[in-house]
Amino acid sequence: MNPIHPGRHCDDLMRALSAFRPSGPTVHRWGAELATRLGDGARLLVAGNGGSAAQAQHLTAELVGRYREDRPPFSALALHADTSSTTAIANDYGVQEVFARQTCAHGRPGDVLMLLSTSGASANLLSAAAEARRIGMTVWALTGPAPNPLEAACDEALCVAAPVAATVQELHLVAVHMLCEAFDRACEERSAPAAAERGPDAPAAVEEGAR
Repeated sequence: MNPIHPGRHCDDLMRALSAFRPSGPTVHRWGAELATRLGDGARLLVAGNGGSAAQAQHLTAELVGRYREDRPPFSALALHADTSSTTAIANDYGVQEVFARQTCAHGRPGDVLMLLSTSGASANLLSAAAEARRIGMTVWALTGPAPNPLEAACDEALCVAAPVAATVQELHLVAVHMLCEAFDRACEERSAPAAAERGPDAPAAVEEGAR
């Protein structure tokens, strides 16, 4: 077995981060669009498998809770987190349907489905993407190296050019935090005109559609 260089993991991460940096404007555009949609009452559905499931749930936690500053909560659901539904669907319909059936149940036209996958080839995510597009949802994905099937199945995808799944997941977390930062900034911009119109002494109002 070849010895592992102590700094190899960091070196791989730095190379992947440098390659991913040009994707920043796309991530920020997603965050701003998500703020508009969720602020108007839409919903974000997110899904992933294994480590990507943890990243997906990280994103929904930031939106339902908060990223940095206090703000209203927004509707974001991690589909894999409902263990009763996922296990029932897997048992009755097969693992491939665990996310597609939940997307059919919860998704509406104008909602967003975000899928995270290091391989970009997970059958249950591909089924969910197809179901979301049938409904009229927008589908985004964070994947590993392109080309991959999930990239082709979505409206937009950001693909991390890294050969190791761990590095891909680390860049997905960077993307999640960048998206949350852009989301919060867009929420502030949406609320600023209303706050100015109310005046400094008026009580703060919860944004329409926030829940």
